[in-house]
Amino acid sequence: MTTRLRTLSAILATATLFAAGSAQAEYPERPINMVVPFAAGGPTDSVARSLAEAMRPSLGQTVVVENKGGAGGTIGTSQVARSAPDGYSVLLMHVGFSTAPSLYKNPGYDALKGFEPIGLVVDVPMTIIAREDFPPNNVAELKDYVLKNKEKVSLANAGVGAASHLCGTMLMDALGTELLTIPYKGTAPAMNDLLGKQVDLMCDQTTNTTQQIDAKKVKAYAVTSLKRVPTLPDLPTMDESGFKGFQVGIWHGMWVPKGTPKPVVDKLVKSLQTGLADPKFQERMRLLGASVLTADANPQALTAKVTQQVPQWAELFKKANVQPQ
Repeated sequence: MTTRLRTLSAILATATLFAAGSAQAEYPERPINMVVPFAAGGPTDSVARSLAEAMRPSLGQTVVVENKGGAGGTIGTSQVARSAPDGYSVLLMHVGFSTAPSLYKNPGYDALKGFEPIGLVVDVPMTIIAREDFPPNNVAELKDYVLKNKEKVSLANAGVGAASHLCGTMLMDALGTELLTIPYKGTAPAMNDLLGKQVDLMCDQTTNTTQQIDAKKVKAYAVTSLKRVPTLPDLPTMDESGFKGFQVGIWHGMWVPKGTPKPVVDKLVKSLQTGLADPKFQERMRLLGASVLTADANPQALTAKVTQQVPQWAELFKKANVQPQ
């Protein structure tokens, strides 16, 4: 290569880097797509829509929520994994991000290597609920009734990999028995059948159950956090109801495709932190019983969470004899 060609190549390379850096500095120049891998109206969707609104001012662009449900969240999650790494496609997913490697033979993404983490968002406790006329009146009676009628008791969930499926698996493990599990295509139809007394039990997030509990449309037994939830003060924890150590929280996190430039990731991290500090967002989450994870809204905390939980859930599913699909 001649000296002139080398000089020209260096100039072009510098120009390319300058253009890329300029584009990143101006990010975002158009609306951002926030993919929720579950149906609209569900608990994760509720978090996403509040968060999208809270992040908009600091980004200077609209954040559009796109619901891409199916296969326990793996369809929407895989869509983001395959998207251009430019910061215009972000994923808002819950703990199911860490369980998919155990529940699916080919989830379509690598939970540990396939994304750039942005940070944790909220942690949502679960509630053990039943149809309004279910006979047991407390957790002790529930355990006794279930063990005596396990062939007749049905447990609804929103599909394999959904939060209600994960909590239901833990509940059956704690009770020491398997129940008739009925998977639905989303949280809304599962809740509708519980309200319609077509199924007996369900374990779902406070973001989806608090209003139904307050309206006494369902019978509530306990929350799955180690401390009582302020918005449901009369509802005991599973731990204080005799199931020592029973705890499951549905944390939510945000990711972008692998290879997204660091300046773009940094802007999203800063916007997430600003959004979580928004008083309106915090109040909405409080009313839903969710804890805002302000201190963990960073890539390091989210990476640590996923790295810890992938093997933990794998062990639980193996113990419960849950076979990958």
